[in-house]
Amino acid sequence: MARAPAAWLLAALLAGCFHAPAGGGGNDDPPPSLGDCTLFPADNVWNTPVDTLPLDPNSEAYVQTIGAGKYLHPDFGSGLYEGQPIGIPYTTVPGSQKRVQVSFTVDDESDPGPYPIPPDAPVEGGPDSRGDRHVLVVDRDDCVLYELFSAYVQPDGSWRAYSGAVFDLKPNALRPDTWTSADAAGLPILPGLVRYDEVAAGKINHALRFTAPQTRRAYVWPARHYASSLTGSQYPPMGQRFRLKAGYDISGFSPQVQVILRALKKYGMILADNGSSWYISGTPDERWDNDVLRELKRVPGSAFEAVDSRALMIDPDSGQAR
Repeated sequence: MARAPAAWLLAALLAGCFHAPAGGGGNDDPPPSLGDCTLFPADNVWNTPVDTLPLDPNSEAYVQTIGAGKYLHPDFGSGLYEGQPIGIPYTTVPGSQKRVQVSFTVDDESDPGPYPIPPDAPVEGGPDSRGDRHVLVVDRDDCVLYELFSAYVQPDGSWRAYSGAVFDLKPNALRPDTWTSADAAGLPILPGLVRYDEVAAGKINHALRFTAPQTRRAYVWPARHYASSLTGSQYPPMGQRFRLKAGYDISGFSPQVQVILRALKKYGMILADNGSSWYISGTPDERWDNDVLRELKRVPGSAFEAVDSRALMIDPDSGQAR
């Protein structure tokens, strides 16, 4: 059933603040997938366009705080950087994969094991990394995602991690309110990664994950957790959605980079963790051309704007979007 827009949205429409691109809104894109598993339903917030949403009232302040004069950065690529693979890897396993125990530092906000994580699962940054050490595993038969933060395999094949989360990829469920995940915002990581196969196919049908150096002690839907003590309104909250401005000219970029930039215009990116300014996450892949990816560093922070996603929310405890 169609619903009348909320008063704030109606005011924005009447004021002309709600800009639809040429050709109108709507979304005919299929949801992203891995094998036979979709990465959440088509109507999930990760897979919902934001190109027609109104601006967040604090958009300019957020962009200035993150860095209007700083530039987009691909936090992924091929080869090694300082001896480490570039990006956040993932692996898939069959439903028959042996489950192992995982012990958590933050066990009161982590989903208990066992997890189907093999002892040789790829670790972000490699086995000797001192960084975030994310581990992402998809059960490709049951379509369930398992993610760990600061993960270390133990001699007996079990794992130790700071935190962990399990996401059933079939429904739109969010984590319990106030819970972290393997990410600071309490969100899944894999659905927001730039993957080579998507770029090679010519289209990314989902929002991307990105980081900012300073965030607020707050979170907005669909995030469930914050990771800051800062309270100023100039600091963006976890879960804040941004998009590349519709008028930003991408014609001078390589075709692969244009795929990423078109996704940033249509689906935008979600603030998911504290880190460097405008760093977008992706998977390491030897097929990436790092020289091409460096073109992203020509896009300034001033080319982005924060959007108000409240019109998409149906239920604050669900990732389903209008």
